[in-house]
Amino acid sequence: MNYKTRKSSIGYLLGINAIIYIIQLLVPKFNEMFLLDSSLVWNEPWRLVTSMFMHSTLSLNHLLFNMYALFLFGGLMEQMIGTKRFLKVYFVSGIVAGIIFSIFTPGKAVGASGAIMGILGLTIMLLPNMKVLFFFVIPMSMRTAGIIFALIDILGLFNPYSRIANAAHLGGLVIGLLYGFYLLRQKKNFNKNFTGVQVVSHQGHNYHTKNSQEMTDEDIDNYLKYGRL
Repeated sequence: MNYKTRKSSIGYLLGINAIIYIIQLLVPKFNEMFLLDSSLVWNEPWRLVTSMFMHSTLSLNHLLFNMYALFLFGGLMEQMIGTKRFLKVYFVSGIVAGIIFSIFTPGKAVGASGAIMGILGLTIMLLPNMKVLFFFVIPMSMRTAGIIFALIDILGLFNPYSRIANAAHLGGLVIGLLYGFYLLRQKKNFNKNFTGVQVVSHQGHNYHTKNSQEMTDEDIDNYLKYGRL
């Protein structure tokens, strides 16, 4: 993908996550020092941030799935609302998710899932009718996919054997939804600020940019083709 009009934070986030994953593999003690531990986090609050860049070393899938979602939806949201707003919702979602995990599901955790769910919540609010492929197969609207993801996590709360931080996911999702709602309520400011934002779309082998106010469903669909290869 080519961001022509602004520097993107997505590449930096992807790179940091990849580097830290390698460090986790090479330096096992690194995990205990920086993962989210509900028994330590109140005295060591930096763990709320450091754990967002760590992933399970038992399976590469944890890292790959989160980074795929970050690339796909994070890149789209950053282009729509700008880097500062994007990073704000990303980090706030991740931190709130960590706090909720520490309160309601005491234990240890790693992963960017809370932050990613915040970005998904934001996407649901700003582009509810955007078509996505659920689990790469079933076409549906972003709104419908979000409802399904939320239901999965809600059901997971009642599964005593679940190893997924469902409460953290829901916390991140709510932050994204609320921020998206806030942006929509500030619609006049929203349109004024985003007049000059450029959105990259792809047709054939040529790249071009469009003003965000000219962004169509076709543009978004072309963007999402990167995730369908």
